[in-house]
Amino acid sequence: MNFKNKLADESSPYLLQHANNPVAWYPWGSEALGRAKSENKLLIISIGYAACHWCHVMENESFEDASVAQVMNDFYVSIKVDREERPDVDQIYMDAAHLITGRGGWPLNVIALPDGRPVFAGTYFRRNDWKKVLLYFKDLYQKEPETFDQEAGKLTQAIKGMKVPGIGENTASFIKEELEESVRKILSYIDFTNGGTKGAPKFPMPSIYEFLLTNHFHTKDPKVLEAITVTIDKMANGGIYDHIGGGFARYSTDDIWKVPHFEKMLYDNGQLVSLYSNAYKVTRNELYKKVVYETLEFIEREMTDESGGFYSSLDADSEGEEGKYYVWTKQEIDNLLGESSELFCDYYSVTSSGNWESNNILFITQKKEDLLKKYHVEEKSFDALISESKKILFDERNKRVRPGLDDKILTSWNALMLRGYVDAYSAFGEKKFLEAALKNGEFILNKMMKEDGRLNRNYKNGKSTINAFLDDYSCTIEAFISLYEVTFDEKWIYSANKLANYIMLHFKEKDSNFFFYTSDLDEPLIARKIDFSDNVTPSSNSSLALGLFKLSRFFYKEPYEEIAKDMFKAIKQYAGMNPTFHSYWLSAAIIRTYPFYEFGIVGNNYEKEREKISRMFLPNIILFGGDKESSFDIMKDRYIPGKNLIYVCENRVCQLPVEETEKAIKKILS
Repeated sequence: MNFKNKLADESSPYLLQHANNPVAWYPWGSEALGRAKSENKLLIISIGYAACHWCHVMENESFEDASVAQVMNDFYVSIKVDREERPDVDQIYMDAAHLITGRGGWPLNVIALPDGRPVFAGTYFRRNDWKKVLLYFKDLYQKEPETFDQEAGKLTQAIKGMKVPGIGENTASFIKEELEESVRKILSYIDFTNGGTKGAPKFPMPSIYEFLLTNHFHTKDPKVLEAITVTIDKMANGGIYDHIGGGFARYSTDDIWKVPHFEKMLYDNGQLVSLYSNAYKVTRNELYKKVVYETLEFIEREMTDESGGFYSSLDADSEGEEGKYYVWTKQEIDNLLGESSELFCDYYSVTSSGNWESNNILFITQKKEDLLKKYHVEEKSFDALISESKKILFDERNKRVRPGLDDKILTSWNALMLRGYVDAYSAFGEKKFLEAALKNGEFILNKMMKEDGRLNRNYKNGKSTINAFLDDYSCTIEAFISLYEVTFDEKWIYSANKLANYIMLHFKEKDSNFFFYTSDLDEPLIARKIDFSDNVTPSSNSSLALGLFKLSRFFYKEPYEEIAKDMFKAIKQYAGMNPTFHSYWLSAAIIRTYPFYEFGIVGNNYEKEREKISRMFLPNIILFGGDKESSFDIMKDRYIPGKNLIYVCENRVCQLPVEETEKAIKKILS
């Protein structure tokens, strides 16, 4: 039988995957909630995303099963949510899951009262277990509805009570000693043998290592640099990295980065391009350059829309098997590479019996120098053989059934990828990286941003359906600032400022200097949340704090700086206690704790001089400049016709300008 439910008209690939389930799914919205209330039925709120392996498993086992669907359809109103499109909904019900079970994950399956208040939450269920849960709560709701109301009330109050720690407390600003204590704590968690934090699974967590890079810039602590390099070296050589096609998987299931969860997410790859580009500036390690170039080739080839927007993810599965697209038998490689196979297999840890479930994940454990001696080959010949072998395997892999693509475009993730391109351009001067960044910036301006500064969250097939959330604004502000710094095109910095002004009007919490995740224009949920913990991506508030601080320097806006300062103070205690989940806050705080400069390059020769600065890792500056007079606050009265001048300013007070970039750089490094 060919079913079709209310998801058939949605644009989200995840929702469309469920459009032919026998479950009478609704998208999140007033129609589903209204029906639940009118029929007095419990809600099932099932949350996942397109690249989620266990979401697919539960769909196949339960949501495609007619007997399960009948129970859901007879006694519940069922809502399917794409957590990437609606992180606000996911955030609330994930809080419920943590309060009820102490853990969370996806798929997230919630049972709630018709008004949306949750009474039960769990993750993956086998088919028979899911049916038992459904029948149990159906019977209980019919017999004891008052119990549901009481429990839902308690749980909803607890969710509302999960507020930002420290709001309203007057604490002092960060000092260097406190930042150093946070660094020591982070180092105590680092696996100095295999990289990353100790244990398994291992997630990349780029913002931790960006914070450590910034700390190393100021302290020159070799142990800090070691924590960074051992991690990104092991990741680049591990199975989490796609050695054939470029790009990183979401995480490693083990503690040596060998076996990935094979889905590829845009937000990981955007941030990791930034991290490897910045690490290259510090170390000049060619491995990091290779990773950046290969990853951006992957993004251009597989994750870029003709509009300039970037797609969200690639699935872990193909042909119903996780990782099938990416793994090899030794026999396959031998047949494809012939005489070159022995060296290639040795280098990438390929064995006859397989290094993972009878197949092989390509990963590097041996040093190249050792293999050069073992095979009596010159480095140039070795590199050529590996490069040619990878191309042969790449062409063969392209004949396989590809993993599913989630081709929706999300504003915040696009902004992270945009910054990745900008950081890569800064490090390597590759014009095509800047062109991709500018095209994406124009896409956000023209397709996602309205005249008053309002953003949309999502885009697919020419339409957007969801109002943007705070991370869409904060990440875009940071991306536009970075675009301004590599182009000196003032439309980017003015656009960033317009976004900040919009946030002030529609997101600010009246009792603090923090900001809600949702706009005041959005339909209210059971709680209005404030997002403050950094995880695999920066929290919206930490990203915004950094963006506001930088905008305060460009536009001389003291209120922005005061808000950012209050945010840092309020979060300080908790960042100190748990620095790994406040690492972006620490990156933002460090620029207020150590000297921070406004660095201006003004005159006809500004492009050449700006490139010199861009090649260096200088996290203690913002860049401004151009070749003409401007009314832009930081540029007022800077331009003198016929002269090339370099300005170094601190707290809006500028030293006498110089004409040599090297002299100005010495001032900010002294």
